[in-house]
Amino acid sequence: MRALWSGVIQFGLVVLPVKLFSATEEHPVRLREIHTADGGRVQHRRFCEAEDREIGYEEVGRGWELPDGRLVPLTDEDLERLPLASRHVVEVLGFVPWQDIDPISFSRPYYVGPDGPPAERPYALLVEALARTGQVGVCKVAVRSRERIALLRPRHGILILQTLLWQDELRDPGDLAPSAPVTEREQELELAEVLMRECTGVEVGQLRDEYRHALEELVAAKVSGGQLAARPEPVPAVDLMAALEESVRAARAHQGG
Repeated sequence: MRALWSGVIQFGLVVLPVKLFSATEEHPVRLREIHTADGGRVQHRRFCEAEDREIGYEEVGRGWELPDGRLVPLTDEDLERLPLASRHVVEVLGFVPWQDIDPISFSRPYYVGPDGPPAERPYALLVEALARTGQVGVCKVAVRSRERIALLRPRHGILILQTLLWQDELRDPGDLAPSAPVTEREQELELAEVLMRECTGVEVGQLRDEYRHALEELVAAKVSGGQLAARPEPVPAVDLMAALEESVRAARAHQGG
């Protein structure tokens, strides 16, 4: 893997040289944009508003837009001089229990590797200390031109830097919570808990993305002129109690089989 960030982790007086590596790799299914009238491919080209002409990618830079609409060009060299401590230093601000972190704020995980033999001992020390205490380190880091709050946590003997969303990036759910009371039907609640216990033991590692396969089936049908059979849609239960009881029976039969 190629490192995308290098710097140091600092906690107390301990300074640990590290490198960051992408921990995930998504495999999205990408559809081509086409002109619906004739099926031709659609291309996106870059035009300069000032010169009213198409320009090449090598001519494209970045800039900051002022309130009056003017653009201030910013080069890579300018961004390297950004007065931000977290550009090359992951400063651990404190430690909190792992269970205190709400997963809704999770953004992107990175593998953290020690940068050179002298870093290996303090690296192993931090991994083991976090694993024993069940704590995670709360820190700030600037990755990919964004400063993020992040967590340092152990996983299988290595450190993970888990970036988080800022509080103002979490949307208010509003009035999505149901108004129907739950406590009136205690029997339904107990049966729902039974169903959850019967349906434990999911092997997440065995699950696969079926979207690509379904899309290939659809494309094959369109090319051959055939038709795909419509899949039945789930129907909301009219009698919740009956649906729960049937679900429990089905789950027990599946476990037994």
